[in-house]
Amino acid sequence: MNLILIAIVVVVVVLVLWLILAFNALIRLRNEVQQGEASIDVQLKRRADLIPNLVETVKGYAAHETSTFEQVTAARSHALGASTLDEKAAADGEMQAAVGKLFAIAEAYPQLRAVESFTQLQTELSDTEDKIAAARRYYNATVLAYNTKQQTIPTSLIAGAFGHSPASFYRVEDDADRQPVQVGFGS
Repeated sequence: MNLILIAIVVVVVVLVLWLILAFNALIRLRNEVQQGEASIDVQLKRRADLIPNLVETVKGYAAHETSTFEQVTAARSHALGASTLDEKAAADGEMQAAVGKLFAIAEAYPQLRAVESFTQLQTELSDTEDKIAAARRYYNATVLAYNTKQQTIPTSLIAGAFGHSPASFYRVEDDADRQPVQVGFGS
């Protein structure tokens, strides 16, 4: 009788320990997903802060390109106003396309490329784009780990009971956003 009671206590203790470890692992991964999304937000904000300076610099040399400047300004507004992950991803794609057009305009003006403030802004923006890409990769890697942990047995047995649901990957929604930017310089 004592042996059976000891075996039952050991099984219960092992199950409780597993439950605690699995729960803590899910919480850690969920927090990493949230931190990854916050990292993307920081970099998107940094890029949005650089855009007005870049636009003003380019405006001095290409004042007739007002439609592109308006697109960049609108993309920046959408990026700053995005609140959900899907909205952020859509605004991110829109901002990438707009900045690409802005750089394409700058390529048509060799004297602009020689301006130190423009080249510094371009370098900062390029660095920020690299940081955004790294933040996206980190976020998607943590989402993969979190979702995998939730969906594999035995953790899947408790994930839903404790309110864990799969996180969304950060992805470009529109296939057109994956295409190279097309810019025409005709009137």
